[in-house]
Amino acid sequence: MKISIIIRSYNEEEHIAKLLSGIAAQTIKDIEIIVVDSGSTDATLSIASQYPVRILLIPKEDFSFGRSLNIGCKAATGDLIVLASAHVYPVYKDWVENLIKPFDDPKVALVYGKQRGGETTKYSEEQIFKKWFPENSGSRQIHPFCNNANAVIRRELWEQMPYDETLTGLEDLDWAKRAVQMGYRIAYSNKAEVKHVHNESLSNIYNRYRREAIALKTIYPHERFNSWDFLRLLFINSLSDYYASIVGRVFWRNIFNICGFRLMQFWGTYRGYSQRTEISSQLRRKFYYPGGAKVSKGQQSESHPQRRIEYGKALAEPEAESSSRAQKRISIGANL
Repeated sequence: MKISIIIRSYNEEEHIAKLLSGIAAQTIKDIEIIVVDSGSTDATLSIASQYPVRILLIPKEDFSFGRSLNIGCKAATGDLIVLASAHVYPVYKDWVENLIKPFDDPKVALVYGKQRGGETTKYSEEQIFKKWFPENSGSRQIHPFCNNANAVIRRELWEQMPYDETLTGLEDLDWAKRAVQMGYRIAYSNKAEVKHVHNESLSNIYNRYRREAIALKTIYPHERFNSWDFLRLLFINSLSDYYASIVGRVFWRNIFNICGFRLMQFWGTYRGYSQRTEISSQLRRKFYYPGGAKVSKGQQSESHPQRRIEYGKALAEPEAESSSRAQKRISIGANL
């Protein structure tokens, strides 16, 4: 089966080279790589152009998570389409190999892989990663949870049901829910691990959970999140994080960022569920391009060292684009 990888990018000059280098180191070769960029103003495109990739450009004002995926999937030629955030990178050389293994079962529609944070990841977010992406692949998954920062889907199934371009987030959950309703399965691979390396400000954490809550209301219209849910979940999750930090002897290091993260997480969720009016174009821009988000290099774990990708301590500065590289860019008009 032919494999394509779609990478959504926006101002990812600090990370995209590491991801592309990790793809080049995979045990599976001859992978088609498509970068869908939504208006980067830094060196992202110059760096990406140094690798064997196709670059699709979409106007910033036309961006949504689902739209960028649909554009990438339409351009892809692979039977299986790997979806990756531009600020993740694979830990092992058999990342893609392990990610696609569950597709031996024809009823599997989507596989998502393990994620861990980097050294600057907020403590509470690392606890979320451990909960959402456990160490063991476990038993048959009956719910539609997944995450498109590290996932793979069947192209033929995407052709039947493209991503919802109107959602402000969670387009992966919506797609997986529809796949499950059609009788397909969602699988998890604990061996297909990536490092998810970002460091959000408190306002960006709030912004992310707010837009995801707005999307979740659309996907599950009967779900509710009231002020009692806000207080209850804030207390329970903060207490759990503080207990874990005490056991791990990192309490004082995280005493403030735990309460800050959890407060923004659940306040953003509450505000998203409380949204009653239509989302303005200004609010959409805030959701998709919030500004202030900082990303940092990740920290790797030490399991399976023989298959680990040895990333260099420093990546070369991007060269000026040649005319042949520039030709690989395709501008996607608003009418597509």
